[in-house]
Amino acid sequence: MKILHTADWHLGKRLDGFSRFEEQIDVMNEIVEIADREKVDLVLIAGDLFDAFNPAVEAVDLFYKTLKRLTNNAQRPVIAIAGNHDSPDRINAPDPLARECGIILIGYPNEKIHLFELDHFKIEKSTEGFIEINIKNIDFPIRIIHTAYANEIRLKQYFGEEKEEQLNNVLKEQWTKIADEFCDDRGVNLLISHLYMNKRGTSLLEEPEGEKLIKIGNADMVYSDCIPPQIQYTALGHLHAFNNISTIEKPVVYSSSPLCYSFGEAGQTKYVSIINSQPNQAVIFTKINLTKGKALVRKTFQLVGDAVNWLLENPDTLVELTMETDTFLTTDERKAIFQAHSGIVHLIPKIKSSDLNEISATEINLNQDIKDLFKDYFKSKNAQQEPNNELIDLFNEVLNNHEN
Repeated sequence: MKILHTADWHLGKRLDGFSRFEEQIDVMNEIVEIADREKVDLVLIAGDLFDAFNPAVEAVDLFYKTLKRLTNNAQRPVIAIAGNHDSPDRINAPDPLARECGIILIGYPNEKIHLFELDHFKIEKSTEGFIEINIKNIDFPIRIIHTAYANEIRLKQYFGEEKEEQLNNVLKEQWTKIADEFCDDRGVNLLISHLYMNKRGTSLLEEPEGEKLIKIGNADMVYSDCIPPQIQYTALGHLHAFNNISTIEKPVVYSSSPLCYSFGEAGQTKYVSIINSQPNQAVIFTKINLTKGKALVRKTFQLVGDAVNWLLENPDTLVELTMETDTFLTTDERKAIFQAHSGIVHLIPKIKSSDLNEISATEINLNQDIKDLFKDYFKSKNAQQEPNNELIDLFNEVLNNHEN
């Protein structure tokens, strides 16, 4: 059988003031096209479905329409779990209707899914944190251990965590108990979760820039050796770069977000994971790159003309632009930059300094004229750089308005 694993859609997310919604529509279409082209039998979406607990109506509409299309008219089960950006209650709310479409929504950790049957598949078994699916024309069952995002409160509520226990220990015990009871070698055994997971003894993986962090100290770290040996593939969400943190034989995979959502991800290729699996055999997985969405680019220039030329040549990008100049940009220079490109998210002025070590602190005379005082203050904050005429004119205007 074939499985498609994706995660971290963050529908409704913006990049500062820039909407990404049209890009999200395009990449959702691309994921559906891949699922159909690859003829996958099952879709796993490992959390952070939305970017906010209360997403915009358009984001909710796109989410449900995409899931329905992924089911291929209820022929293909689609399983979506909540991440740390999602409201568990909102994810669970449409469950009765979603089941009729072949969609299984899981908002809480340790949740028990209702048994149901459609023409092309049925939920054969269900207990807390586990389901077994039988799919038409596949002669073995698919077992899925599922753990939606578990914060400290949910962990205590659903797993009965004691204060001295760590999330790592609780999950290992829970997963092992389920696997030992249900996951024999006569079916395909999977795990899906939205957690900060890493391989023991390796460097920490960087959480996405600007995201709600999960890992706060080691108490929130989950190690991949918690995963029971019966599990053939683990589908993770949260980190936005594609990464298999385990082995080829027993992959533990962050599938990546579908778009670059921060400049810390600039230059990353985004993927979905396609898994070929059968009972009692190592899975074979491949990553298929996603091509939709604007590139996020960090660029640095010293000359305004060079910056403008590059911006004109690269219109279909979102840009963090740093200008390293001898003096502060004038209004005309800033205007020329912004007129050259509609996707400048950040413009960062950076004043060159030949040798900051030669600058010595001097005592500022507070009794001098306020205009001279402003110049001294500005120089003290900007590596002894003199304010340009434009700033002086602006200061004089503010001063005159105040005096009047």
